[in-house]
Amino acid sequence: MPEHLSPRQVVEILMQRISDEKWQEIASLYADDAVIEYPFALPAPMRIEGIEAIRGYFATAATWPLKLQTRHMVVRETANPEIVVAEWDYDGLVTTTGRSFRVSNIQVSTIRNGKIVASRDYHNHAVLADAMGRLPALFTAMASSTPGDG
Repeated sequence: MPEHLSPRQVVEILMQRISDEKWQEIASLYADDAVIEYPFALPAPMRIEGIEAIRGYFATAATWPLKLQTRHMVVRETANPEIVVAEWDYDGLVTTTGRSFRVSNIQVSTIRNGKIVASRDYHNHAVLADAMGRLPALFTAMASSTPGDG
C-alpha cells in the first residue's frame, strides 16, 4: 500500500475490499506488527497480533458464508492525524440460507505510513451470530464462561 494514502483512504480501501470479497488482499493494508482488537466479540474479547495472524484471520473469514456490503460509511478524522473513526452498516447476506441482515459497526484505526498499525473494531456480534443461526450456541458459550453465583 503506498505510503502517501491518508488514513481515511486506507479505511475506505479496507471496506471496499471486504465488500468486494477480496479477502486475500486485506492483509496488505496492515503493518507487520499490527494489532486488531475486537473488545465486544462474543463470547469473549479477541485480539489478533501480527501480520501472519491477521492474514490467517482474513483467510478464515473468506470461508464464512457471508456477503457483506458496506453502507452509509462515515469516516471522521481526529486531532491525531494518524487516527480515524469509521462508522458504517453492513448489509449482510448468509449465502447458505439466503437470510439477510444489517449490522452497525464502528472502527477506530491508527494508520501510519499507509498501513494500519492498530484497530479496535466494534461490531454487534450477537446480530452476526443470529444471522448465521449460531445464537443458541453463543448463549451456551457465554453462560459456561461467565462466573455465576449459582
